[in-house]
Amino acid sequence: MTSVALPSRVARWWDSDLVYSFRHSPVAVISSVTLAICLAAALFAPWIVPHNPFDLKTLDLLDALAPPAWMNEGKAQYLLGTDDQGRDVLSTIMFGARISLMVGVASVALAMLLGVALGLLSGYVGGRVDAFIMRVADVQLSFPAILIALLVDGVARAALPRDAHSHIALLVLILAIGVSNWVQYARTVRGSTMVEKNKEYILAARVIGIRPLGIMRRHLLPNVLGPVLVLATINIATAIITEATLSFLGVGVPPTEPSLSTLIRIGNDFLFSGEWWITVFPGIALVVMVLAINLLGDWLRDALNPRLK
Repeated sequence: MTSVALPSRVARWWDSDLVYSFRHSPVAVISSVTLAICLAAALFAPWIVPHNPFDLKTLDLLDALAPPAWMNEGKAQYLLGTDDQGRDVLSTIMFGARISLMVGVASVALAMLLGVALGLLSGYVGGRVDAFIMRVADVQLSFPAILIALLVDGVARAALPRDAHSHIALLVLILAIGVSNWVQYARTVRGSTMVEKNKEYILAARVIGIRPLGIMRRHLLPNVLGPVLVLATINIATAIITEATLSFLGVGVPPTEPSLSTLIRIGNDFLFSGEWWITVFPGIALVVMVLAINLLGDWLRDALNPRLK
């Protein structure tokens, strides 16, 4: 009855295979709701946080290292306790999630843009261009992604003045993670392009005089984006974990703009002195967010795989 009342276009969308699969997958629904809550908390953090952790006028060192509200000596206004500077842990988690998500999404977007462009070029042109791009990809695959990211960050630190690097540390981190992850997009798009370029609609486009760039943009790109979008969804979680690893190594964003992983690293110094909440709660938030993205990406991969239908 609901589908009948809806406009025809919305009704077709509601009854599509993808939406039907989503509605009948408890894991996909729960992970989507969880991720939506994380996104809402991160995006609207400046308006919904109990305390602004970056407003020095509101911080009081007398409130430092306060335990969660339900423990002895806990304070009601600090639900998850405070850190060594008197900042509310719940508020810092919300602001930290913004940084983690922004790094994850932006670095994946950069890797996807670079990988898709090189993959299309490699698969369509072939020959020496294909061989060169794939050999570069093979060389990069010989090194762990975290090592490539450390190399890019090290080059940026050496090339830029210290003050300049601190101001663009977030951009350098996004660049480092993005450059280290383009290969899998390029290889995926290259394989799909080599299959598609010999089909009749591509041959027809060549016959009528469409230039190679137009064929790649208008005809090949829409037909190879499916696997790329699935890969990107899963890789957002990987990028967040990579950022967490870099931050734990001291290469991430500065403490003035802490991500969840920076909060975990800072709280690790107090873990064995009894102030466990400083690192445990940001760690739980990071695990929940990454797990929700991974589960949603796994469902999307299965839902778009025609062999599983």
